[in-house]
Amino acid sequence: MKTFPVVRFVIAGQEKEACGPGRPWTVVYDGQCKVCNRLVGLLRRWDTRNEIEVIPFQNTTVLDRFPWIPASAYAEAMQLVGPGGQTWQGGDAIEQLLKILPFGGLLGWAFKLPFFGELFNRFYRWFARNRYKFGCGEHCALRPAKLDFRDQEAA
Repeated sequence: MKTFPVVRFVIAGQEKEACGPGRPWTVVYDGQCKVCNRLVGLLRRWDTRNEIEVIPFQNTTVLDRFPWIPASAYAEAMQLVGPGGQTWQGGDAIEQLLKILPFGGLLGWAFKLPFFGELFNRFYRWFARNRYKFGCGEHCALRPAKLDFRDQEAA
């Protein structure tokens, strides 16, 4: 399982959570990908306990809220930030989400099978590289693979 180092925020002597207000989990996804947006809609309906904040990586606060995640990581995979700042990405994030969501274990058991996790991660990486080709249109398929997120600040 791939994780990122935890960064702790201390404000006025009080430790603060890195996640959104009132929700222990935050999913950061590609808001310009139509397939990703459809899957986020499913995630929001599935999260009946309202424990997951969902924000696109194009949101201007993302880089400031999660400074330990490299900007390039958002273009490569979905990020899941949990309590205390622990972070999962890609297929590992989906595996963790299945542990959080109601009845997620009905699908999550597959990750316990030998080799399933690695195969799923390979599929996820392939899908992430090609996501603009699915259900979006020609303009998305032409989008450059390397994105510079800082250029959005000038717009």
